Amino acid sequence: DKMAPIRALAAASNMKKLAAVVDDRSIVLFDERGAQKDRFATKPIDAKYSKRSYIIISLAFSPDSSSLAVGQSDNVVFVYKIGAEWNEKKVITNKLVQTAAVTAHSWPFDDKILIGLADGKMRVGLLKQNKCASLFKTEMGVISIAVSPKRTSFVSSHIDGSLILYNFASKSQEKICSHPCAAYSLVFTAHAIVAGGADRRIMCYSENGIVQQTFDFASVDEREFSALISDPTGQNFVAGSFDR
Repeated sequence: DKMAPIRALAAASNMKKLAAVVDDRSIVLFDERGAQKDRFATKPIDAKYSKRSYIIISLAFSPDSSSLAVGQSDNVVFVYKIGAEWNEKKVITNKLVQTAAVTAHSWPFDDKILIGLADGKMRVGLLKQNKCASLFKTEMGVISIAVSPKRTSFVSSHIDGSLILYNFASKSQEKICSHPCAAYSLVFTAHAIVAGGADRRIMCYSENGIVQQTFDFASVDEREFSALISDPTGQNFVAGSFDR
């Protein structure tokens, strides 16, 4: 209803719902035609804090599109069951308390959420047990997470440009390369790990960290790349940049 910054967006995998965080920390739900269908308030980590004590950093729908995970700056991920239909009662099913601000998260499996923190930790939220476990720790804050199309691994980007690949089967992680800048935009396609940031370049890496392709927009009237997304097949990606 008015001009206001959108802090975070997430689309459900069934493509029937779009969630957006608006300026009063409420989450608005839209249908596939863009019509607003629902709205609900979020809450701080503890009732003793004010509603202005946090911001919402990231959103992720569950694989079955019936729940929404909300990552917040006050060190918590709340999981809301929003239901399959519209205007169902919103119930918090999980409260996953963290050691630092949640900076990125992804929901690749029904019972697990990947959570990146400002203190450099990568954690996994185990929803059935309502607890978290650490996957690995770095000294640099996590800024983005991308899961491979086959769900066999994921890559995290960090504030110093590091890209770290984690394999679910071997439960091991490896720093594969250093991107020239902080890769706030990150996507894992079927053929490459694609990273973009403030240097106006998009670089495609193999899982070994070898540069496969570079798209350089530094010489044209362009600004930083702020969004990357791939299609469900992992064959194509779209890049979005500042004011373009």
